[in-house]
Amino acid sequence: MKYVDFKKFTDENGAQPIYLFEGEETYFLEKGETLIKTRFLQEPTLDYSAFDGAGLKGDKLKGLISSVNAFPFVSEKRVVRVSEFYPTEKDFEQYLKPLFDNPPKDGILLIINSAKGKTGTAALAKKPNVTYVDCSRSDEETIKKWIYLTCKREGVYADGITCGKLATYCAFDMSRISKETEKLLTYCQAANIERLTDEIVDNLVYPDSEYKIYELANALSRKNYSAYMKIQADLLTRGFNETLLLSSLTSYFRGLYDVAVTQGNDKEVAVALGMKEYAVKKNREQAAKLGTKEILRLYNEVYDAVCGIKCGVLTPASALKSVTAKLFFQKS
Repeated sequence: MKYVDFKKFTDENGAQPIYLFEGEETYFLEKGETLIKTRFLQEPTLDYSAFDGAGLKGDKLKGLISSVNAFPFVSEKRVVRVSEFYPTEKDFEQYLKPLFDNPPKDGILLIINSAKGKTGTAALAKKPNVTYVDCSRSDEETIKKWIYLTCKREGVYADGITCGKLATYCAFDMSRISKETEKLLTYCQAANIERLTDEIVDNLVYPDSEYKIYELANALSRKNYSAYMKIQADLLTRGFNETLLLSSLTSYFRGLYDVAVTQGNDKEVAVALGMKEYAVKKNREQAAKLGTKEILRLYNEVYDAVCGIKCGVLTPASALKSVTAKLFFQKS
């Protein structure tokens, strides 16, 4: 199941004997473990153990197995956490199979893996009595669903558009999204507001710098000079200087070009370039408006300005003014 469905699953089904949280989204991995411990572990000192999976091979697996089979002292369940646990199929059959076939009723084995196992390792997600929770990098719809459900549980309604705006402002970073969602819910509850609106998000959440750079490029693609200058001025008052702004634009146009020329669907391109899927989708939309030739021109203009600063030919302020004029008023 996806992580966004995990809380509801736990509410309806209670504790399961073995959980596998797997994926690169650290926020989901941490929150999943926290939920299990909060629900079923009353005394961490006595009823919780943690193991590093890298050192668990052969006979060393017996220590993990004994810990899982031990009775809890005070808590409802004894929780045993093992991280980055990728046993071979041979070790699984020889040591772990009885534990997975007949797990103890009073214990929970919590496996936290940031990636899938390599060839030759046991396919833990397919083993008996394993509840698999997908904590992979989140797509746009998954994150919007998470915001919606989180608000709903607190009695606040948020539609898909507003959830999308919040996610976009936070550049789809789950750690920041969780903090901003908590802040917005606190505000709504204090003011007895039952619906989260775009206006509330605009007033309380400042867009992530990554999103502001996207907005800057979007204004450029629309040839909207006044919007471009407004966003630029806003960034320069919030921690950016001219050099950092130009460097960020250089990096952005380089990424835009890479997305434009890389073949495959959004997910395949995201994996190939090490990007989030939503970013690929947005970049492709923007690249389609600009065209590959224009993207390359924009990149070269901004890159030359950064080089001019580094070589001492241009001051940061003059470089920004010069490149702005070229981006808007010089034809490709």
